Order: sequence, then structure tokens, then C-alpha cells
Amino acid sequence: MNFSKKMKSFTATIEVSKSPQIVFNSITNDVAKWWGGPDLAGNSANLNDEFTVSHPGAHYSKQKLVEVVRDKKVVWLVTESTLNWLQKDKHEWTDTKMIFNISIEGNKTILNFTHEGLFPEKECYAMCSKGWNTVLNDYLYNLITENKAHF
Repeated sequence: MNFSKKMKSFTATIEVSKSPQIVFNSITNDVAKWWGGPDLAGNSANLNDEFTVSHPGAHYSKQKLVEVVRDKKVVWLVTESTLNWLQKDKHEWTDTKMIFNISIEGNKTILNFTHEGLFPEKECYAMCSKGWNTVLNDYLYNLITENKAHF
């Protein structure tokens, strides 16, 4: 993927006063608490783990962990997807990647999220970027900072 396409993908950043270990564990071990809830099935902690999120009639996606660097990075490859509310291509998420980069700046931990392949030109971009902002900035943030599960 060329650099310009990666730059156009949806991104979000969270800054917290928690350790990289807490951020990493929240992303990998607690996905059901911040994304998916009771509609999540499978495993999401180790390389090659696979899990699905299914909200019947609205969203289905299957993710595979294709890169895991403890306390630093997690990459999910979307191997299957159906976004039922889309008109043109209900499988827009298939073959996209969700990338979680964790770093330290001073006494803060920074989580940079990129949904690589979720471009502004995609039909789902407006709704999906709004959804990701809520999921990341509210649900995941509250889990990391307050250990408060959304689901």
C-alpha cells in the first residue's frame, strides 16, 4: 500500500495516563468490553487468533490478528465483512486492517489507531468514522482509564 493511501485512511489518537501494558491488554484481552459486547465470538489476544463481531442485520466482521508486538502494536486483518446498510459494496471492510500502535510520550501513553483501507471515498466512511470515534474515544478510553466496560 502506498504512503498516500495510508495517510487517507481513518485515524484516531487516544492519550492516557496509563501504562502501555494496560492499553495493550485492554485492546487484546477485553475487546468484548469496548467493541462487540455479547456479539463478539472467538479469541483476540495472540497472533493468528480470530474473532467475529456480529450485530445481526447491521454488521458482521471477522478479524485475524496478523501482527502482535506486546505492549506496542496489534494489527487485525478483516478477512470477512458485511455491512448490511451499505448500498454499493456491503463488503467494504474485507481486506482492510485495524492497526493499534502504542507509544510513550513523557508520562503519557499514546494509542494511534488506523483503519487502513477505510478511505473518505468509501460509502461507509462517514458512518464508520463516527462509529470508530465513539468506540475508541468513549468506550475504549473509559475501559483504559476507568476500567469501565461499555458492554
